[in-house]
Formats: sequence, structure tokens, C-alpha cells
Amino acid sequence: MANCLVAQSGGPTTVINASLAGVVKANQLNPIYDTVYGGLNGIEGILEERLYDLTNMSEFENRVLRQTPSSALGSCRYKLKRDDDKDYRRLVEVMDKYNIEILFYIGGNDSMDTVDALSAWAKRNNVAKRFVGIPKTVDNDLMVTDHCPGFASAAKYVNSVVTSTWLDYNVYTRSEVFVLETMGRDAGWLAGSAVISGKVDLLILPEVDFDKEVFLSQVKKCMETKGKCYIVVSEGAHYADGSYIAASAAANDGFGHAVLGGAGNALKNMILEAGVAPRVKVQDLSTAQRCANYTQSFVDVDEAFKLGMSGHMRSSNPNFTGQVVGVVRKPGKEYDVEYIAGPAENFANHVKNVPAEWIKPNYEGLTQEAYEYFTPLIQGEPTLIMENGVPAYVKPYHMK
Repeated sequence: MANCLVAQSGGPTTVINASLAGVVKANQLNPIYDTVYGGLNGIEGILEERLYDLTNMSEFENRVLRQTPSSALGSCRYKLKRDDDKDYRRLVEVMDKYNIEILFYIGGNDSMDTVDALSAWAKRNNVAKRFVGIPKTVDNDLMVTDHCPGFASAAKYVNSVVTSTWLDYNVYTRSEVFVLETMGRDAGWLAGSAVISGKVDLLILPEVDFDKEVFLSQVKKCMETKGKCYIVVSEGAHYADGSYIAASAAANDGFGHAVLGGAGNALKNMILEAGVAPRVKVQDLSTAQRCANYTQSFVDVDEAFKLGMSGHMRSSNPNFTGQVVGVVRKPGKEYDVEYIAGPAENFANHVKNVPAEWIKPNYEGLTQEAYEYFTPLIQGEPTLIMENGVPAYVKPYHMK
């Protein structure tokens, strides 16, 4: 039999390793491949022939891996150029050397584009290698799949923070505004999920062009009504001309995307300069929202693990390549999903936005449909294996 390779790319999530664990466990239960190699630091590390043997992982390690945050194999933001096949040929050299037939790539939008690019190149050049995508992203902006692994746990964390900070800033009688900034460059799913808490007064998403005057009038209205205002803003919030409200934005992250941060402080400055409120606090969730494994959603961990298993299981079909696995909801009141697969080109290079019909005017939040979408995803908590009072973790393979 041939071997397989699994790697991770892009920004980590709290459950990205659950998908990795799913691939490994699936091969232990149904050994389609002799060896399961982990590619260290994504495509970038594979090109440098940095591999790690995961085949005989113990059940205990597999279990702890599922609760380990960040990317245990390491990550990268390395973009393959479609018009330059040097990297493609080098990748095939490495795969041939280790008798690797297929690469499972766990990642977000750009990673699914990599799966599409590799499979298209292999087909054009009659190269007998296969490439399969397993989705992850806290941004929840991949098409086709109902939601992305990593998003639900991040949403659970966001709602935990919203509730605790809302309680904290309400202990004082003074007039005060609280601004919480979440991730979400192109889509406002994570910021939008905060409405589950029932504590959000104003919600600012990338899906709606920012209007400073409307925003300030809404803050003023809120302050006059109750002397408090809790605001959640997505980092990608922008004006009608496309410029971000963030105080600063770097040119790109290696894929041509702006590196954002500062939307919360930008709102703070607007409010103070307008004299709408005397005091504004800002909480930027930054890295914590994508690695807080102590608030994992059981639904999220379970689905991420099963998606890893699904990708492996489907690969028993020798024609399964250029595909991405995903989940879709089954109809009915009780939450349930089925696992699907589709062409990588349908997942990659598109952005799934929060539906316009869910967004209320004047930053007043989201409709009931949004609550019904978000709520089932954050249910349940996995039983964490603890060590010295904190969740145990697997030492990252790229650090061994």
C-alpha cells in the first residue's frame, strides 16, 4: 500500500487538531495507507521534506490531541503560484520519495485554493497524486459547508466573554461604553454570534458599510436610554469606499489580505471625540478567541473529528481528489448534520457572508434566524483531560 500525508495551514483554531486526529484514527481503524505522515508547517515544510510519522499514535495521545489548541503540525501562509510549477514538481518529488499517494490539507479559504490548484495541476500534467481539503476557520466564511470547524468553539468563547464583561462593566452606576472586537476580515459571523448572549446593544459587521453618523446617533440613543452601551465590532468593518475603520492595517499577510486590528479603538476615539459618552473600554479578543480550548464546543470537536475521518474514508475511492469535505444541516427541529464532499473550486476563493436578510438596520443586531443558526453550534462541552490544573496538550510535532 501507499502512504498518506496530512498537513495544516492558515490560522489555527481550537479544533483543527481534532480533524488531524480524525485522519489518524480513521487509518488505524481502516488502514488504507501504510504510513500516515504529518507535514510540518504546511506546504512550506513539506517542500523542505519535514515530515513526522503519526501512524501509531496511541489512543490517549489521539484523545489529548483533540483538545490541543493551535496547529500541532505547525502552520504556514505559503501561497502556491498557479503560473509557476516549480513548487508543484518539488512537492511531487517529496511525495514520490516517501511513496505518498494523497495529501489531506486542513485549512481555510486559501488552503482550499491550494487543494484546487494542486489537483488541477496534477490533472493537467497526468500526475497520479491526490489532494483533499478538510475545512477549518473561525471566520466561518467558506462556501458550501453549513459552518466551518473552529467557528463554533470561537463563538462559544466570544459569548462567554460578552456575558462576563457585560456583568463586569455593569457593576458601576457610571455612564460607560464597552467595545468588544472580534476576528472576521471579510465576514461577520464571529461578531454576529455574540447576539446569542442577549447582551449586545450594537453590532457592526463587514457586510454593511460603516456610517459614522448613524453609528454615533445610535450610541447616543443607547446612552440616553440606559447610560450604558455594549458594542461588538468585527475587525473587518469598513466604510463605503472599502477603507477599514481600524486605526491601522498592514499591507498583506502573504496572501494579499490586510492584517487588521484596531477597529475597537477606532470606535472608542469616535465616541470620545463626539462627546457621546465620557468613558469607553475596549476589549480586543485577539489570538485568544481562536485558541481558548477550555471553551471548546462539543459539537465543534465532534464534527471536526468526523470530518477528518470522512476525508480519509472517502479517499478509499481512487477517483476522490480535488474535493473538500463539509457538513450540511438536515431539516427538522433537532440539530443534525450529514457529511458531504464537493469540488474544491466551489469552496475556495469565495466568501460566505452573513445573510443580508438576517441583519437588522442601524446596527441593532440580527434576526431570529441568526439565533437559530448559531445556538446549536455552541452546545456541549467535551470532558477535558487535565494536567496540573489546566487542559493537557500534545507537545507540537513541529517542536519535537
